[in-house]
Amino acid sequence: MAATDAFGKNIDEKDHSIRNVSPGSPELSASPSSSDADEAYNVYKQHAGDEIDAAEAKKVLRKIDFRIIPCLFLLYLLQYLDKNGINYASAYGLQKGTNLHGQDYSWLSSIFYFGYMAGQFPASYLMQKLPIGKFLACTTLAWGVILITTPACVNFAGIGANRFLLGFVEAAVNPGFVLVMSMWYTVREQPVRLESYYCTNGIATMFGGLIGYAVGHINGGLPRWMYVFIIFGALSLAGGVYALITLPDMPSKAKFLTERERYIAVERVAKNRQGVKNSNFSKHQAVQTFTDPKTWILFIMAVGAQVPNSALTSFTSIIIKSFGFGTLGTQYLQIPGGAVQFLSLLGGGIICSKFPNVRCIAMIVANCICIVGSGLLVGLPDSNKWGRLVAIWLCYFQGLGFSMSLTIVSSNVAGYTKKQLTGAILFTGYCVGNIIGPQTFKSSEAPGYHSAYIAMLVGYAVKLAMVCLLYFYMWSINKKRDREVAAQGALSDEEEKAAIERGMHDMTEIDNKGFRYVL
Repeated sequence: MAATDAFGKNIDEKDHSIRNVSPGSPELSASPSSSDADEAYNVYKQHAGDEIDAAEAKKVLRKIDFRIIPCLFLLYLLQYLDKNGINYASAYGLQKGTNLHGQDYSWLSSIFYFGYMAGQFPASYLMQKLPIGKFLACTTLAWGVILITTPACVNFAGIGANRFLLGFVEAAVNPGFVLVMSMWYTVREQPVRLESYYCTNGIATMFGGLIGYAVGHINGGLPRWMYVFIIFGALSLAGGVYALITLPDMPSKAKFLTERERYIAVERVAKNRQGVKNSNFSKHQAVQTFTDPKTWILFIMAVGAQVPNSALTSFTSIIIKSFGFGTLGTQYLQIPGGAVQFLSLLGGGIICSKFPNVRCIAMIVANCICIVGSGLLVGLPDSNKWGRLVAIWLCYFQGLGFSMSLTIVSSNVAGYTKKQLTGAILFTGYCVGNIIGPQTFKSSEAPGYHSAYIAMLVGYAVKLAMVCLLYFYMWSINKKRDREVAAQGALSDEEEKAAIERGMHDMTEIDNKGFRYVL
């Protein structure tokens, strides 16, 4: 006889599929079949009901941390250095060495994100079909090869093609890491771990500034700008080999865990009510992705967040130089900005992991600080170079807001196809913003770049509005579901079991009425 869950569904104990009792139920089309079961479902079901000691679970978490986080940390550090290599090289004659004129340098920043945008959906599909750890390692090796060949480019066409290819292969990094977070960590654990690798943006800004400073003292046979790409490319190749050896594909197949530990790893994330991984593409989830308001709120949020991004990446050296600082000063004066970014990301991650439902609040606070910084860039006179420099440093809080939006995808989007597509759409918005941003730096306005600073202020304002809208939308859905459960008189433990079972059958957060958004 079939068991009945807290939502009136029958759970067939033979094939573990979930079906509606009522043929006319609106959720019937969304109900998963046995073929939709998560790839880790068998491991989860074989040991279901096993008692897990808290100390044992903690030991498994430590093993996961020691294996996953250092690898993500290194790869994210490298990709940030690599895509912003032109920023450091620009101080040492990149424009002259590659015969760039007018807006050509601005277009190099935009072209990278055209490649990044073109790579989003192919990368999303491949990450669903292929072992994700090996796929991310191979993309690291690919971008290392592309980067180390950059010195061979002698004109705009050559370096433009090089930047497009670099963006195309790096397109997998951000969405891939979001998926890794959701596959290995609970909702509560994700913010601090995501920030532990995302904070490398700040470390890379500091580290890159030091490398840029060191390159200024190289007296070799090549132009100095070439050494930036040779150094970063070699580091990426080494990082790709390291990832190929150490980065696992999924908890249920992780060789560094015992059979018992693999079950514990799966059972931990099953409580996220999202499952672990499913390689079957779901048309239902694809349609739902494009009709879900969250998808487009996240898209607009990403566009607004990234329009100002070029000021903090590709144009930082040029901006600081425009304030009246020397060539070497443009390098080491980026270090405090990196420190602000590092501390805000790590501090925000710790706070959001320690206290529930403060992610949107953290995004709002960080964004307000960015609005202050960009407002100062617009309003302060050119003669106040130190005030304008501090204003740029304040804008480095933007990383906290954007990284928290990634945890919205990892924690609040369920269904593997939907999670993949939502991430791809969010990063398409990321690309749109990064394509627009460099074009606001008009060569005719140098060194003032007033239009760029206004664009930064507008971008932050749009992002703030979207964060508030997203918070209200998710909060209202949570309240509605709480009222429905209270009206049904469902027991909390029954609700939890049913919601987890549905998550392991790859049901989305919209179809799974036991799902609650993390705010």
